[in-house]
Amino acid sequence: MTERGDQGSAHPRAETVDDFVANLADVRARIDGAAARSGRDGRAVRLLPVSKTVPQERIRLAVAAGCTQLGENTVQEAVRKHGEMSDLDVDWAVIGHLQRNKARDVAAFAAEFHALDSLRVAEALDRRLQAAGRGIDVYVQVNTSAEEQKYGLDPEAVQGMLETLPQFSALRVRGLMTLAVFTTDTARVRECFRILRTVRDRAREADPALIGPGELSMGMSGDYEAAVEEGADVVRVGQAIFGARTTPDADYWPGLA
Repeated sequence: MTERGDQGSAHPRAETVDDFVANLADVRARIDGAAARSGRDGRAVRLLPVSKTVPQERIRLAVAAGCTQLGENTVQEAVRKHGEMSDLDVDWAVIGHLQRNKARDVAAFAAEFHALDSLRVAEALDRRLQAAGRGIDVYVQVNTSAEEQKYGLDPEAVQGMLETLPQFSALRVRGLMTLAVFTTDTARVRECFRILRTVRDRAREADPALIGPGELSMGMSGDYEAAVEEGADVVRVGQAIFGARTTPDADYWPGLA
């Protein structure tokens, strides 16, 4: 696993279509390898490229290289990019915390929302989606690291959330999402992933209909191989595809140093 504190040197910036083709192939090969090590088929793991802070010109190169889905942390950035690149056949996912007053924006264009962390957000998003006549795939965010500054439900609160979500018919539950603790301590990172898997397995035992396919959205550029080994179905990878960002991760993920 790439040490999470050394991502800048590990991920040179992609500047051409060929660079993106190579990076995507490398990430895909690493996913396949991690899946094989855990007795899984890598083809079952979805790669969600994360384009936060990346300008339109380079995103277009990534799309030319084969990206058909893109994830963004902030609604404002996602809305802007969706508008700028409406000519592209790309599905957009919002993967960061959502304030209720931004629910209308997400309902207008997003195909997925990976950070559903409260019933108040669920109600606001469902109401806006109903008005727009569309639905959206959602992942319930779980705080598996027990960090107070992080968003996400306590693992013990997930079942209650899942039992309430069916009243919001525009929200299609796909599974659970988490952000592992930001550290080079691989054991602690893996424990976060295992907690999410355990929560999913318990939800399936309680009522499999409530959690949909029961997918696990976990793993970023610094830990996606470990995430796949621990059962990830979706990995959200940015820097390993686009190159190191100039802005620190703490600007986007609460609690990251």
